Amino acid sequence: MLNLVLFGPPGAGKGTQSEKLIDKYRLVHVSTGDIFRSHIKNQTSLGQQVNQIIAEGNLVPDSITIAMLEEEIKKNPHAEGFIFDGFPRTVAQAKALDNFLMDNNTSITGVIALDVTEEELTQRIAKRQEISGRADDAADKLKKRIEEYFSKTIHVLPYYDEQGKLSKVNGIGDIETIFAELSAVIDEYNA
Repeated sequence: MLNLVLFGPPGAGKGTQSEKLIDKYRLVHVSTGDIFRSHIKNQTSLGQQVNQIIAEGNLVPDSITIAMLEEEIKKNPHAEGFIFDGFPRTVAQAKALDNFLMDNNTSITGVIALDVTEEELTQRIAKRQEISGRADDAADKLKKRIEEYFSKTIHVLPYYDEQGKLSKVNGIGDIETIFAELSAVIDEYNA
């Protein structure tokens, strides 16, 4: 089973690249952001709680995130693999994911970090905000999310690096070029 974590700050291109990787490798996309937005859109009690947390620019607590993620994985028992987008965001989440996958006789195959500068992120998200109008892309919330990534989330990378599972790909440039580089890394995992 091919289980990948696509890592990077908000606006790094995780969603764009995930779509292409899903098609090529027949993976199930698990995006905590998509899961949260779905709950918010459907106004579930969890969605209302998550909406308030996100509106304040904070990360959703591990307990809520992990429970939602496990539920999503269990919905796909015949999957050939998963691509995790936006998760894990903390070492505690990474360990919880490892334990959950181990209990299901699988593990993370590799973690690919998309390297993108803060300047590029700001430009991309401003453009995305114009197009999609996502509430979490508003300038004040975006600044907080990027700071959160660089102050907290980035500390997950050494956890996977110590396991020999971390690869880095330049996330700036043509979408197809970045996709080719990601595919080359993934093909090495499958070799």
